[in-house]
Amino acid sequence: MAKKKGQKAEAEGQEPKAMAEKRVPRLLAHYREQVRPTLAEQFGLTNPHRIPMVEKVVVNVGVGEAANDQKLLQSVVTEMSMITGQKPVVNRARRAISNFSLRVGMPVGVSVTLRRARMYEFLDRLVSVAIPRIRDFRGLPTRSFDGRGNYTVGVKEQIIFPEIDYDKVHEVHGMDITIVTTTDKDDEAYALLRQMGFPFRGETPIQIGTAA
Repeated sequence: MAKKKGQKAEAEGQEPKAMAEKRVPRLLAHYREQVRPTLAEQFGLTNPHRIPMVEKVVVNVGVGEAANDQKLLQSVVTEMSMITGQKPVVNRARRAISNFSLRVGMPVGVSVTLRRARMYEFLDRLVSVAIPRIRDFRGLPTRSFDGRGNYTVGVKEQIIFPEIDYDKVHEVHGMDITIVTTTDKDDEAYALLRQMGFPFRGETPIQIGTAA
């Protein structure tokens, strides 16, 4: 019964009681207080379960050279842990590809799936701190939605995250960040992310804590 209540709370943009007793992430508070009412009015959504929300965030780093460089693999794992606050999973090859000298079991990437509080904390740091540090940044592309309400943004350098000490970086690398939402409509997903502070190209970024 308690599990069902927790699932219902999540569907309404809330968190289970166990999390509610802890400090509420700033971006989650912004979503509850500002984003949900704005989206409901914008799209005429009377059913609270239809209001879009972020379901999870998946961060992926390709490490094709890690098969021959264990220090690189360990460095990426450590950096991903620092950036996301969660231990990443090392993805390994499931089949051999002779053209790429790839054998079964070789590490090919590192990934982290974030949900709930860590997800909101990560997204807050991403839009408020990390993205503004990108050199010559002119806004996020609006064409990176997949047609099913999910958005992927590529980051070229992990050093944009303040958690990373440049002097200790083994090798500069990029990552793909995929935001999975509960809606299957790109326009609703776009409105959701914009209201959550994503600085899209051609748009004035919305400050977390306010709505437009």
